Amino acid sequence: MVLTGCSAGTSPGATGPGGPAATGVPSAFAIDQDFPDPDLLRVGTSYYAYATNTAAANVQLATSHDLTTWTVSDVDALPRLPSWALPGKTWAPDVSELSPGRYVMYFVAANAQPSLQCIGVATATAPEGPFVPDGEAALLCPPDEGGAIDPSTFTDSDGARYLVWKNDGNCCGLDTWLQMAPLSRDGLTLAGPAKKLIKAGAAWEGALVEAPVLVRHGSKYVLFYSANNYSGASYAIGYATASTVAGPYRKHGPALLSTASSGGRLLGPGGQDLVSAPGGGDRLVFHSWDPAGVYRGMNVLPLEWSDDEPVITP
Repeated sequence: MVLTGCSAGTSPGATGPGGPAATGVPSAFAIDQDFPDPDLLRVGTSYYAYATNTAAANVQLATSHDLTTWTVSDVDALPRLPSWALPGKTWAPDVSELSPGRYVMYFVAANAQPSLQCIGVATATAPEGPFVPDGEAALLCPPDEGGAIDPSTFTDSDGARYLVWKNDGNCCGLDTWLQMAPLSRDGLTLAGPAKKLIKAGAAWEGALVEAPVLVRHGSKYVLFYSANNYSGASYAIGYATASTVAGPYRKHGPALLSTASSGGRLLGPGGQDLVSAPGGGDRLVFHSWDPAGVYRGMNVLPLEWSDDEPVITP
């Protein structure tokens, strides 16, 4: 089970009402530098982590063999952007292995015209890249919904593949939904209409939900998501479940992981992914803010299951 999610932007700063810095000291980072919106891919005994851009790279890359010790690469996994994309806003990558020697990356970039965030697709012959954009048009950019961000992929037990994302309605006063559509076999086009899954409604979610990650565990489809304001301590991770991939999805209780539930050790956790550990079991991988609220490092925590629903002890 491997998938992704969330947005880039400026930090909340070390001061200011409700900013992470006022909340506590986070637990140790697996990657102690700016590495937001991590997406994890396991290939054999190797792990590859991809993250939102820095000034030096469109897509960051790190590698590990144990999910504990990481080496951050100085190579850009997506060295060239397509012509529709503006530099400096390449967010929330998701990488999947379609077959041996064939990898596909979905990424968010700022579109020049219309001026929206949109989802692009690129391919590579190795997990570390270089990934090359497929064509010069965005894969998904619905102007009547405010664009699209936070792509992640899910492959069901029957081999059917899906793209899950957030329409970026909060950019422009529109509804914001987590949505899903089937993918073509080569992963380069959508193969059917989009279906709306969930939108914000619970008090802890604030004005939006984003960063969807869909997995199947036993009899249930589990949709992880982040919600609220990513730049503050109110950001948190929740989940919803369904008995079929198309839903309907039912949200479960309060946040699964939040600043409060971690006793202030994790500041604004979100942008999550799920991956299997070397010795078995699952790990929740996500970002949270450093104590000064300057950067978002990568965290890894064990995730357990009860009645096919996630349980986490921060």
